[in-house]
Amino acid sequence: MKGDHLTGLPQKGYVSRNLWTGILFGIGLAAFLDEVIFHQLLGWHFFYDRSTTRIGIISDGFFHAFSWVATVGSLFIVADLRRRNAWWPTRWIGGALVGLGGFNLYDGIVQHKIMGIHQVRYDTDNLLIYDIGWNLTAIIILTVGIIVLLQTRKRVKGRIG
Repeated sequence: MKGDHLTGLPQKGYVSRNLWTGILFGIGLAAFLDEVIFHQLLGWHFFYDRSTTRIGIISDGFFHAFSWVATVGSLFIVADLRRRNAWWPTRWIGGALVGLGGFNLYDGIVQHKIMGIHQVRYDTDNLLIYDIGWNLTAIIILTVGIIVLLQTRKRVKGRIG
C-alpha cells in the first residue's frame, strides 16, 4: 500500500511478519545444523534414540525434512517482503537468533531431559558438561536475539508509534 511506507522503516504492517519469518528461519537453521553436525558428521545421536538404529535414521529424515521446510518457507516469505520493499534485515536477524537459540534451548531442556528422546552425546562419562555447553550456547544466542529485537522495537515505537 502506498503511503504507509515511512522513510527508513518497513511498512508498519510487516514488522510482525519480519519477526516471525526470522524466527521460522532460525528454527529451521537450528534443526539443520543439529542434524548435519551432531547426527550425521559426528554421529553422536539420532533425533529419536529410544528405538532401533533404523527408526533413528527414519526420525532423522523427518527432522531434516522439517528443517528444510522451515528454512525454505521462511525464505519465500522474505522474498515476498523484499518484493513489497518491506524486508527489515535487522529485525529478521533478531528473530532468526531468537528462533535458533530458542529451539536449541527447547531441545536441550525438553527433548534431552524431560522427554529423554535423545542426549547430546552418549559415549562420555561427563554428560553434564555437554548439557551445560549446549544450553549455555542456546541462552547466549537467544539473549543476543532478544537484544537485537529490543533495539528494533525501540525504533518502531520511536518513529511509528
